[in-house]
Amino acid sequence: MNVNKVMLVGRLTRDPEVRNTTSGQPVASISLATNRFWKDKAGQKQDQTEFHNVVLWGRLAEIAGQYLTKGQEAYIEGRLQTRKYTTKDGIERRVTEIVAENMQLGSRAQGSSRPKPFSPSPAPTNETTQPSKPVVEEIPTINLDEEEDEIKIEDVPF
Repeated sequence: MNVNKVMLVGRLTRDPEVRNTTSGQPVASISLATNRFWKDKAGQKQDQTEFHNVVLWGRLAEIAGQYLTKGQEAYIEGRLQTRKYTTKDGIERRVTEIVAENMQLGSRAQGSSRPKPFSPSPAPTNETTQPSKPVVEEIPTINLDEEEDEIKIEDVPF
């Protein structure tokens, strides 16, 4: 059995870069920072930050471009993918990225405001149908700021 699964919860280090391929497919690039905290042997709190390059395609790219901003929390689920490219200098390079397959938006950075939720236009009507009300898409969010620093063994349910 083979598994290629990545789950990240972190903050965006920059606003998403959204573009379209030559065939018109939307693609977005984001950078996500994750932190790891632990106590060393001396009992001092330590932390380490990792930076992850994430690529989003299709509707996920459009949503990222519309709703995500620098400093915002996000949950990304996807897979690792390595690709090769040649620089303008003729040097061949390899880069490993996370290709997102699922995303949840988190709380925004201090001082940022959330845009209005996406509301699709109502369906066209004729004499035999009633106009439908627009459906407001609820976007699930996460909040890292509500987490405690340490997990206590007595809080684990199993």
